[in-house]
Parts: sequence; structure tokens; C-alpha cells
Amino acid sequence: MAGSSRSPGIGLGRGSAFALALFLSLPALADTKPERITLCESCHGPGGNSTTPNIPSLAGQPVTFLENQLIFFREELRRAPVMTPLMKGVADVEVTSLARHFNRQEVKAPAPSPAGDAVIARGKQVAGSNHCGQCHLPTYRGRDQMPRLAGQREDYLVTEMLAYRDGKRTGADTTMSGVLHGMSDADVKALGAFLARLPP
Repeated sequence: MAGSSRSPGIGLGRGSAFALALFLSLPALADTKPERITLCESCHGPGGNSTTPNIPSLAGQPVTFLENQLIFFREELRRAPVMTPLMKGVADVEVTSLARHFNRQEVKAPAPSPAGDAVIARGKQVAGSNHCGQCHLPTYRGRDQMPRLAGQREDYLVTEMLAYRDGKRTGADTTMSGVLHGMSDADVKALGAFLARLPP
């Protein structure tokens, strides 16, 4: 057909052939150093399932979300005295490899606090009225740059939501700050209790 960009006998357009060549020239994404994974797990727990208060679980988080956060730490767009030095100089390809590694790990939700049924019901109501499921999905398992909230550590969720509300969270978009603006401590804690109990 006239004007066709297909190369005879190959079946790829020029753009597709270029993309394939570029892909083949990229470093392998399986080259994450085992010692770096071990270092991550020393805080974030085996397989990225945290057993430490206020340290988030990485297991099962969306790849794009993990990539973004690691780059924010590396570029000092998100302030963290521990993470920023650890990410300094880490190449983009290894950032992606780390993100893919932890995304594939089985999620093991930690034991939540002994919140009562009324608190959990209030958290569900708060989540619904603030349309949290529109971005984080109705299952709250996250997507793209939106983190998985279901089964995340309850203490971490509450700490971070309070930081968003109070304008203390760096490396964040303004959407979360707007959603949480003016929310009471009790409602933030109820929201954390509800989300932590959802199946991951």
C-alpha cells in the first residue's frame, strides 16, 4: 500500500523497529543488587512486608508509585533522613527494577489495632464521603501512581494522613492535602483503621 512504513519481510514500521532497538539496548531490569534488596528489607520487612511501627510495607504496591517515591527520595523532593542517602546515585533502571521486585511480592497485612466496630464503620463512611476509592480504586489496592492502602500498616497510614492534612508531607500532590484538610484526628484514625483491615 502506498505510504506504508512497513519494511518488507520484517513486519515492523520504522517507529516500531526503532522502539524495539531501543528496548533491546536498555540494561536488564533483573539486575537489582541482592544487597540493595536486603538493605530495603532491613527496614521494610521480609518481602517488603513491614513489621516496624510507622515503616510502610512495599509489597504489592503499584510499580509507578514505587518508582515515583524512590525518585522523589533520590532527588530530595521528599525529605527523609534515611531514604535520601540510600537512594543517592541509584540509576533509573535500578529504581524500576526495585519497584518491580517489591510489586511482585506477596502482601502480608500486619495485625491492626483493636479498634471497635463503630470506629471501623466511621472510617468506611469517611472513605466513601471523600471518594477515596475514585483514585485508589474501590478495593483500595491502588493503581499507577496511587498507592495501595488496603492492608497497609495502620500506624503508618494515620501518620502520613495527618502529615498531608497539616501540610508537612513533602513530595506529594495537593489532592491529598485538599481531601484531608480540616479532617478531625478522630476521623483520620478511623479512616486508617478501616483501610488497614481491608484485604490487600
